[in-house]
Amino acid sequence: MRIARFTTGDDPRFALVQQEGDTTYLAVLGGDPLYMPAMPTGERVELGDGVRLLAPVIPRSKVVAVGRNYMDHVREMGNEPPTSPMLFLKPNTSVVGPDDPIVLPDWTQEVSYEAELAVVISKVCKDVTPENAKSYVLGYTVANDVTARDAQRTDGQWGRAKGFDSSCPLGPWIDTDLDPEDVAIRSRVNGELRQDGRTAEMIFDVPFIVSFVSEAMTLLPGDVILTGTPAGVGRIEHGDRVECEVDGIGVLANPVVRRAI
Repeated sequence: MRIARFTTGDDPRFALVQQEGDTTYLAVLGGDPLYMPAMPTGERVELGDGVRLLAPVIPRSKVVAVGRNYMDHVREMGNEPPTSPMLFLKPNTSVVGPDDPIVLPDWTQEVSYEAELAVVISKVCKDVTPENAKSYVLGYTVANDVTARDAQRTDGQWGRAKGFDSSCPLGPWIDTDLDPEDVAIRSRVNGELRQDGRTAEMIFDVPFIVSFVSEAMTLLPGDVILTGTPAGVGRIEHGDRVECEVDGIGVLANPVVRRAI
């Protein structure tokens, strides 16, 4: 099952994504499927002109991210591999959806893309074991952990470098059936392949990460966990278009802009 959040110009609504031949439809749901069963209203909207996909979830609480979770990325950044997941937070104000612009702040000159698998939490989650972790997961979506590298190096803390507005694109929808153990993660900039990894290369897998995070902080419905990025990160500039892809979910694409001061 794939769950999308969309608008046709009115208030955001949720829908199940359905495919019939070459046409994609949104079967509109009544209410928010995070808090009630997914009940179709009977209305169907064709995905296309007049329909705008939104970030499939806006965390009411937090986005928790894991740094340095792929060995090849650890090496390319010149770091030592972590002995436990390295956690940081991104505010919910950093979240944008498909085709929303990544806005480069005027205080940074070196911004990078990072394609990642994102985990969406379904219910209150605290001190769960890795064996039980998946029962607290609604599904998975694609993320871009956009990072101001120069600020990351100089600030010490990563809040500004990874938490600025538009630094957490999510989408295009949530897939509830994905098996995250070994799927491909890729990124492209202006159509050129930049990253090409697999979740099997993670240092810490999804169940362990969910368990580890839940030991430190209570996870709430709609919270999102970013699970790290493979090697191949690089800079993005005004006018670029970034695509992040997870096999089995889809492609999350965003333009990059630097607005005039």
